[in-house]
Amino acid sequence: MFANARMYAINPAVAATWRALLEWVATRAEVDFEVIDYPAPAPLPVLWARPDAAGVFMCGYPLSQAQPQPRVLAAPVPSPRRYGGRPVYWTDIIVPFDSPITRLDETFGRKFAYTTEDSQSGYQAPRLLFARHAHGAALFSATVGPLVTPRRIVEAVLAGDADAGPLDSYVHDLLRLHEPGLASRLRVVATTPAKPIPPLIAAPGIAAATTERIADALIAVGKSVELDAIRTTLQLEGFARVTADDYRVLRTDAQQADSLGYRRLA
Repeated sequence: MFANARMYAINPAVAATWRALLEWVATRAEVDFEVIDYPAPAPLPVLWARPDAAGVFMCGYPLSQAQPQPRVLAAPVPSPRRYGGRPVYWTDIIVPFDSPITRLDETFGRKFAYTTEDSQSGYQAPRLLFARHAHGAALFSATVGPLVTPRRIVEAVLAGDADAGPLDSYVHDLLRLHEPGLASRLRVVATTPAKPIPPLIAAPGIAAATTERIADALIAVGKSVELDAIRTTLQLEGFARVTADDYRVLRTDAQQADSLGYRRLA
């Protein structure tokens, strides 16, 4: 079995910290899994489909539609106060700090970036946000993507390849802590409503007793004194128990955007 935290491993130092956390979880749970590297741009859906996945971050939108349903272990609770101690996140619509864009509607008619169409934060959340303005028509002069990762969204916006783009709020907070020089070059012009944050999942075929031990170990992360430094590095309060049902709202949101006639970012 294996585990992987690429979704929130924003750079090598943070990736190493996630590795240490997941190795602690394996030891605590008495489960033998390997924490593997899986660098971008390798497609994350390949990991989600593997039958030996024992702790992989999975985006909530594809989770809401997955059949068979993966075993949902637990979801991170980011530590910044704006999360209110809840396992939630949202999408920040970012522009360069010196951009003339100051409001959401000023992104219309410009170039908008996206990660992948199956991404909640990088596509589906902004799609619903824009659907209420589009009235079924195209809003942008061009869409730029798929760029796959949040970092490539940042790079495209700063390089001028896109005028604006979506950024996972938890990724954004990790950037603010670990790469403040980069984060200071960005400005947020809008945010989407808070939604359930991507959880760690295991393959549906892994024994329930095994996944329960892993989930229990993840919950213990928030109370372990020995993980104080790791939680600080990851801006993590701990993990919370969640279920697949918690993510159905993301499928409902996508259906709402469809009903408004805005089936694709355009």
